[in-house]
This record gives sequence, C-alpha cells and structure tokens, in this order.
Amino acid sequence: MTLLSTARRSYDVPMEMSVQVTIDSAHPHRQADWWAELLGWSVEPQDAAFIRRMVDEGQATVEETAEHDGRLVWRAGAAINAPEHIRAPRILFVEVPEDKTVKNRVHLDLRPAAEDAEAARARAMELGAVPIGSGQQGPHAWTVFSDLEGNEFCL
Repeated sequence: MTLLSTARRSYDVPMEMSVQVTIDSAHPHRQADWWAELLGWSVEPQDAAFIRRMVDEGQATVEETAEHDGRLVWRAGAAINAPEHIRAPRILFVEVPEDKTVKNRVHLDLRPAAEDAEAARARAMELGAVPIGSGQQGPHAWTVFSDLEGNEFCL
C-alpha cells in the first residue's frame, strides 16, 4: 500500500485542489508587470480602499503596504492571471529578503504556436529577457532565458 492510497482512504470524498505557481522575488510588483507584459496576461488588481481600511483598523501596518505605479498595494506580493480563454494557474510573486543564488529547480515553459516561436523569443529579449542556453529533443527546440531577477524559463 502506498502513502497516496492510504491518504485517499482516509477521506470519503476525493480532495480537490487548485494550483498556484509562486515565485520568490525581490520586487514582486515589477516582476508581475513584466511577466504580464510578456505573457499578455493581466496583473490582478488590489483594492486600495480595503488596504487602507485594514491599516486604519490596525489589522495591517503601513509598512506592509507600498505604492506601485501610483496605486496603494500590499508590499509582499502581486499576482497575474491568464485571459479567460487560457487555462493556466495564477502566478503569484512574493517578496523575499534574499537574492536568487542558484539555478531554479522548477521553471516555467512557455509554448507559443510553432509559427510564432521566433517572434516570441525576439519579444522576450525586447522586454529584457536574457538568453542563457538552449536545448533540443528531436524536432522540438527551446531557448532558456532569465527574467529580470534571474529566474530561468524556457521558450
């Protein structure tokens, strides 16, 4: 008996979960803006009135907030969402104090239509992505890039 089968037997109903991809970041709002631009996604809006109310009620501090592009936001994170016609997990960028120092163990693979691959690579570089490698398996080829904070992704 595996651990998974043991865990499933302890529930009457199968557990449902959604998936969110979370990326550590020095500047989560800047990263969210950049990735939203690259992917054609949208940055999830934050409710400034709610944030102010949480501070006024003492449930949050001014230090937990920031101003980004003239808007009051939670300093610790920013998320992006795919357009409704694309099934993809929400991507959350969270503030961490340490710099990235090693290669990612998990990374995003971006898959444009084959005829759009070169244009997608050129656009990524125009936005500041840095090509750092490449790979090929049979007829499939990809470029490894790093984003503004050095996170690797393949395209």
